[in-house]
Amino acid sequence: MNRKLSWALLFGVAITFSQCKDSGEEVKPDEENELITSVVLTFIEQGTSNVTSFVYKDADGDGGNAPSRFDTVALKPNTTYTMTTEFLDESKTPVSDITEEISEESDEHLLIYTPSPATLLTYTYGDADVNKFPIGLTGKAVTGAKGIGKLKVQLRHQPGAKNGKPEPGSDDVNLDFNLKIQ
Repeated sequence: MNRKLSWALLFGVAITFSQCKDSGEEVKPDEENELITSVVLTFIEQGTSNVTSFVYKDADGDGGNAPSRFDTVALKPNTTYTMTTEFLDESKTPVSDITEEISEESDEHLLIYTPSPATLLTYTYGDADVNKFPIGLTGKAVTGAKGIGKLKVQLRHQPGAKNGKPEPGSDDVNLDFNLKIQ
């Protein structure tokens, strides 16, 4: 009888510990990502009224058909710009301004701008959410010397997990604009 009880207890403990084991997988947000068909990067040259916008358009969103427009970001060397980013879902009538949703849910979104090579452009956040984490809808871009590269623009969706860093979360947008500093 004691032996049966010992085996049952041992079996119960083994099941308990095996079910509490950490899978090591990252927790994924359960909210869906937004459909974004257009991204507009606007640069206003400091000290002037010069405004330049660069556009990405993909009518069916990520996947499917190729984008109908994917501008090269062309900026002056050694220049400071105020930069804003706008997101649209043009699959709806009227067009849905996703920028407003990102602003309203700023504690769930983070924009990341990564130039390659890094010397081409430096980005400084100009906005923050209620928790004082950066958002990235507005900021300052300072260009370096002449050169050619890429500017990765990522919109990270991080509901309930935003910490000011790219991880955790998922991409609503992940684009590599060609970048020319000339």
